[in-house]
Amino acid sequence: MKLRKPTIWLIMSMILFMVVAGIAMFTKKADVSAYGSIDSISSEEDLKAYFKRAKDMQSVAVRFDAVEESSSKASMDSAESANAVGGGDHSSTNIQVEGVDESDMVKTDGEYVYSIFAGTSVKIIDIRNPQKMKIAAEIKPDDDYYPSQLFLHDDLLIVLGDKMQRYPDKTVKSNAMDKMMPMNSLTTVRLYNIEKPEKPAFIREIGVEGYLKSARKTDGMLYLVTNVFPNLWAMNKIEGDALRPRIFDSNEKEKKFMEFKDISILPGAVDPSYSVIAAIDLTTPKTAELKTKGFLGSSDQMYMTKDHLYLTALKYETSTNSRGAEIMIWNPGTADTGIFKFKLDGTDVEFYQSAELSGTILNQFSMDEYKGNFRVVMTEGNMWDDKNPSKNHLYILNEKMEMTGSVKGLAKGERIYSARFMGDKAYMVTFRETDPLFVIDVADPAKPKVLGELKIPGFSNYLHPLDENHLIGFGYDTVAQKNPSGGEPLILTKGMKISLFDVTEFHNPKEKYTEIIGGRGTYSPLQYDHKALFQHKNRNLFGFPVSIYEEGAKEFEVDFTGAGALVYEITPDRGILLKGDLVQKKASGQQYEEWETQVQRLVYSGESLFTLSMDEVKSYSLDSFKEISKLQMK
Repeated sequence: MKLRKPTIWLIMSMILFMVVAGIAMFTKKADVSAYGSIDSISSEEDLKAYFKRAKDMQSVAVRFDAVEESSSKASMDSAESANAVGGGDHSSTNIQVEGVDESDMVKTDGEYVYSIFAGTSVKIIDIRNPQKMKIAAEIKPDDDYYPSQLFLHDDLLIVLGDKMQRYPDKTVKSNAMDKMMPMNSLTTVRLYNIEKPEKPAFIREIGVEGYLKSARKTDGMLYLVTNVFPNLWAMNKIEGDALRPRIFDSNEKEKKFMEFKDISILPGAVDPSYSVIAAIDLTTPKTAELKTKGFLGSSDQMYMTKDHLYLTALKYETSTNSRGAEIMIWNPGTADTGIFKFKLDGTDVEFYQSAELSGTILNQFSMDEYKGNFRVVMTEGNMWDDKNPSKNHLYILNEKMEMTGSVKGLAKGERIYSARFMGDKAYMVTFRETDPLFVIDVADPAKPKVLGELKIPGFSNYLHPLDENHLIGFGYDTVAQKNPSGGEPLILTKGMKISLFDVTEFHNPKEKYTEIIGGRGTYSPLQYDHKALFQHKNRNLFGFPVSIYEEGAKEFEVDFTGAGALVYEITPDRGILLKGDLVQKKASGQQYEEWETQVQRLVYSGESLFTLSMDEVKSYSLDSFKEISKLQMK
């Protein structure tokens, strides 16, 4: 069964790792501060001086308040997979911003499905005949390369993956010693020509040092953001320059280090890491220059439009210890956030402005750009701290990242679980005992205001627009139980919940229809990953992978009943109607779902629906949802 709450020692370890690894930290500011310039690095001496200061400040004082809150947020934000949305002949990935594609582990062009299996290979599946599906081709990377995400662009298949690389050390002659040298991750992009999908032809490989944070594609341009954590102990021990991010291009003979002129310091950053933004023009994949910019300071969330890219970084305090040395203090209850805005012009990426705001950001859907203004919702404080109770804010910033208006102090003692901006309205779900859905008017950037509020049991992890007057919420049902030790009631999570919200009357939002799936323990990737949503707009269909549990005879006991996928028709008039039950009932003696056969994604093409797991692909009729055929992947 899926583990929901990490043990306290694991949470503490995660906290210490994130701090030492380099979550961006700043000196404490007021409500908002904007910065329009950044400091450049001009030499190796400048770079070493920056990292020496960062290293010296790693005597971290950690306060363990808001631990569970921060960990649940991190788990929700860490997933980077995808799924299907479409209104034409075939599925496309469920994206946030129209015209800005997001990477996925599954893509389709309607005739073939391109999918990553078990993180080891990419398989191209011919689905033109749903009754006789076949594996058209398989791309098996090298032993040290692990594909994770995909894009399709015209006749290009773009495979994003991780490769571990050793730092060069020409002074070490022993092979045994060479194997002990430190390794770092390289985010690698491999380009294939798929004019003939049965014979994908390798074109080129490019790589940027660091762990992939996020990727987007728009107007033929591919953008990557990686986080790089140099090995500080090796500053003076590894030949070459271990502190500068490396760049790789198969068109060139050797890997090279990023030029000093392309490295800058994000405003206020003092952590020992980089955010690297890379861009390449996919219209000329064989010869296009890979352009990279390195920004000292790590990043957390990413939001992108066609013209701007935004990175966020958690903002913490600097202080001095008993010996008078400057140190970094991580206090989740008082953490703020830095937001950095970059202008995009083809492959040219330039820092433009930044702002510091009170609170933390849940995920990319907490941010939005509309008519030149940047809107964001944030949680400040700790929902379990009586001295510093949480509260939630909406901020609106102008094109220069200057504050124009705000709504502050909403739902005290709660935190944000989901958000969605739709034109001149913002929708925000907070939770502690009930699920308040806030409807906020953001038409006037100087005077945003709350129009309505709806309180219901449960909460929504993800909000999806159905039309301009209706929202679909995917989350959990909850129930309040008496606390045997007194005090506040215990809130228990029950089954998965689908809610259809009617916001026609902005001052009086309503939960018009609901559907509860299973009992405690039931979950879907959709609850932490928006790209796990299948949608067929013309048929009003919404689907998702699911594992279903029911409550057992004993308290807190759950029994696994089956896993697969569910497909619903959701309309304002008819509500939430189950159309396709693709859940495979458990076998005799089975206690948990099996990872190999668990449905990962759903896509459609023409009149057929396809489910993908590590072991198999199944096809179904979109009219009857009866199984057509099955293709084994092994």
